[in-house]
Amino acid sequence: MRFRHPDGSTVHLAYCTNVHPAETLDGVLAQLRDHCEPVRRRLGRDRLGIGLWLAKDAARALVTDPAALRNLRCELERRGLEVVTLNGFPYEGFGAEEVKYRVYKPDWADPERLEHTAALARVLAGLLPDDVTEGSISTLPLAWRTAYDDERAESARTALRTLAERLDALEELTGRSVRVALEPEPGCVVETTRDAIAPLTAVGHDRIGICVDTCHLATSFEEPGTALDDLARAGVPVVKSQLSAALHAEQPHLPEVREALAAFAEPRFLHQTRTRTAAGLRGTDDLDEALTGDALPDAGPWRSHFHVPLHAAPAAPLTSTLPVLTSVLTRLVGGPHPLTRHLEVETYTWQALPPELRPRGRAQLADGIAAELTLARDLLTDLGLKELP
Repeated sequence: MRFRHPDGSTVHLAYCTNVHPAETLDGVLAQLRDHCEPVRRRLGRDRLGIGLWLAKDAARALVTDPAALRNLRCELERRGLEVVTLNGFPYEGFGAEEVKYRVYKPDWADPERLEHTAALARVLAGLLPDDVTEGSISTLPLAWRTAYDDERAESARTALRTLAERLDALEELTGRSVRVALEPEPGCVVETTRDAIAPLTAVGHDRIGICVDTCHLATSFEEPGTALDDLARAGVPVVKSQLSAALHAEQPHLPEVREALAAFAEPRFLHQTRTRTAAGLRGTDDLDEALTGDALPDAGPWRSHFHVPLHAAPAAPLTSTLPVLTSVLTRLVGGPHPLTRHLEVETYTWQALPPELRPRGRAQLADGIAAELTLARDLLTDLGLKELP
């Protein structure tokens, strides 16, 4: 979906296909047919943006076979779909029964992360619509925080500088500009937007910036205005934003609130949980840990890294951090010029919701994704952006 900003520039809105995990190119093509095109039809649009997630095998198939890349591009056009952004965070196995810590491997100290991301950039340059010259890729925020020493930090910096050089060369070759965005996430080396400033400044290249995920920002209790002002002062570009909402519990000390939270503790993904205290931010790596004994102080609200559907807040006594998303979006695109032009709804946890909230089949999932995109569209038009055909 495309929108005209009051300054005349185009802002793109997509939804991320990691909600339909596929490890192979055949699986990606099936996604387009079985999921993405039906979402587009529900929205009544001739064109729908998708943020592709390409696992390592699918990415390698595309980058080594020009015919396969041309075929994917043709399939996108035939089904009324377009791609200006990729989700390069998960490497493989995102549809496994247990993902948890595996999603952070390989990290940016591992040469394979560089090679995979460079391959994604080449693929994206070949998929961009003819009238679009700039693409984006969101990626791992360096590494999970443990076992990350000075040597690995230097390896990661070197990899990102090398990537920036390759992206420069890619634009010279293709005329397409691709930028990569570190996506801060609780528990990682770069947990917050502020954590991103030093490593990105050290890389020192505007090809590498930040992806502001509004679920992650809310989980860490970041204040949107302060976070974005800090990035602007440091000269860190917001390459992309993922529009998402976290799980919020206002009174976690109450038994009924803990019971409600327990329904969201599940075995596939990590749901890092945070609270603010007088001594600063406290947290656990997963929701079930937070619910165990006194692992996390419960005098103040808890937020958990669980991407809940934008249009459907959990039932009381829980809610979502949708107001944080709205505040971030206002700052990003509500001013005289957009701070980013790539927006992506990323709710990959539809099938990890409590059983009674999960979609029953493809049709209900498509209905839900279309409803999320409709909410995001309404937020954008309320800010003065005009939806384009």
